[in-house]
Amino acid sequence: MDYREYRFSRKEYVENCLLFLLGDAMISYLFYRSVPIFFLGLLLLRRFLRMRKQSLCRKRKQELEEQFLMAMQTVTTSLTAGYSVETAFEDTLKELPLIYREDDMIVQEFRGIVSKLQMNQNLEELLQSLAVRSGIEDVRNFAEIFAIAKRSGGNLIAIIRNTIQSIGQKNETRKEIQVVLAAKKMEQNMMSIIPCLILFYVQTVSPGFLDGMYHNPTGIVIMTVSLAVYAGAVFWGRKIVDIEV
Repeated sequence: MDYREYRFSRKEYVENCLLFLLGDAMISYLFYRSVPIFFLGLLLLRRFLRMRKQSLCRKRKQELEEQFLMAMQTVTTSLTAGYSVETAFEDTLKELPLIYREDDMIVQEFRGIVSKLQMNQNLEELLQSLAVRSGIEDVRNFAEIFAIAKRSGGNLIAIIRNTIQSIGQKNETRKEIQVVLAAKKMEQNMMSIIPCLILFYVQTVSPGFLDGMYHNPTGIVIMTVSLAVYAGAVFWGRKIVDIEV
């Protein structure tokens, strides 16, 4: 599997299309009360799906990175117990189903690695393949360090342990930052919804109060400018809190 690209399942595709249609219908009704605007908004569907794929791809890579770290810690434990590298991977494959589901990414990857090791394929090349397909910097660094250590004949256990500890510390720092950002992201999401809720409330409590803003050129211009300002605020708000760590 190439983790650098994300493909929707049929269920995910339908769910995201319905989510977009709901948002499109809400914007068309609250800001324009216009069916043509709803259909015009459908032109943005492909862009929305592309953005969702990028978001889900980042999330999947983060999950794979955490699973890889846990798996390599298990490999290090097996190496410390005196197993060879290849046997340590086989032993780790037996342990992983106790931690993850059978269909989880790292279980499938280790199953593939062990299967190819039994066919006498090179472990360094298998790790390099995973590093390329994952698109994860830490996995790529580990694969390179592992290959150098294996070729140079150094203290493989110490090198792997130190590398995993370094990656683990980096992940812990990332999680701490994400915890801090989570509250800000929640606040930003709530602030993004409030303008639409206010419009819906006004139209529900005082029907006809905003009728002067619909179906006339001046009102359409005002609502369009308001929508543009609102969309810009949401966009920049997400940019501020969406920090890559």
